Amino acid sequence: MTTRPDKKHPLIRRLGLDDVDRIYAIEKLAYPFPWSRSLFVDCLHAGYTFFGLQIGKDLAGYTVFNWAASEAHLLNLCVHPDWQHRGYGSLLLEYAINHVARQGNESMFLEVRTSNSRATKLYLNRGFEVIGNRRSYYQAGDGREDATVMRLVIRRANPAS
Repeated sequence: MTTRPDKKHPLIRRLGLDDVDRIYAIEKLAYPFPWSRSLFVDCLHAGYTFFGLQIGKDLAGYTVFNWAASEAHLLNLCVHPDWQHRGYGSLLLEYAINHVARQGNESMFLEVRTSNSRATKLYLNRGFEVIGNRRSYYQAGDGREDATVMRLVIRRANPAS
């Protein structure tokens, strides 16, 4: 039995500083306004959690998230354009949710561009609910774009007895 990823069996693994160049390359291909390379490095130094989807030698996607006070925040979920439309975004999302649930988190929050209907559908299908809007949150070609704020209740908090 092997733990090496191959084309049939993707592997989700923790990412670190050695992976930043590949993460950043995917980010630039996938988004018109990508995060900077230094932002990924800063997130890793701050202790944020990064997981990547490895398929063979390819890093096909990644997630970035953190948590505090029983709340997780999904900061970035990205799949390389060559690997999109194959369910890998759902796989990464589910892995992130399960990971933060194991850490005792009760909910997960995220922001998504209002124009990103595919991502919004992914989150809604997984059970996220729209809870708000952040005006002018994202950089956009004609100025700024709003973000939809979403929350997934992972487990209900135990009421005080």
